[in-house]
Amino acid sequence: MRIIGRLITLVIGLFAVTAAVAAVAARGMRERIVRRDDPGADEVTLAAIFEPLQFRSTAQHFRGGTVECWFGGGILDLREATLDPAGATLRVRAVFGGGQIVVPDDWQVETRVVGFGGITDTRPRIDRSPTAPRLVIEGVVLFGGFGISSMVPEDAEQWVRRGGDAGRVLVGTQGGGGSSSEPMGRPTD
Repeated sequence: MRIIGRLITLVIGLFAVTAAVAAVAARGMRERIVRRDDPGADEVTLAAIFEPLQFRSTAQHFRGGTVECWFGGGILDLREATLDPAGATLRVRAVFGGGQIVVPDDWQVETRVVGFGGITDTRPRIDRSPTAPRLVIEGVVLFGGFGISSMVPEDAEQWVRRGGDAGRVLVGTQGGGGSSSEPMGRPTD
């Protein structure tokens, strides 16, 4: 029994050390990232590091970019963007963070994300045309994740506009898999 107790203590200790090291790294990362967040830009560099993110693209030839979510997250809305004919690649990295990537229903989305966390497409499962625009999402997730959807509930947008609630995380949206648009920890009616 003592061995199990020691193993649990070790795991909790390692998790706490990992979180502390990640927080220090995030502070340094926040200083180094040069953000490109013009809504009309074809390539973006977005960051939610200890803060919320709300971005809506209107690019005419969106090619992708990078999204960094370290102890933060929010909404990346691509519904008004037009993908480049060659497609787009969005590189994501989430460390104790994440967000929601909102795309048109007819886009093909391919995910190549690894780590302790994940990415889930909550859009309805429909046959999408092989010639439909293709967005590739690749990256690393550590203790966080991303949701892919085709809509954003109004309360989720309001939550991001308010700056999020400390200690709460925005999770997936509509349909399938029992996802919720409510920040975790908020009482439900």
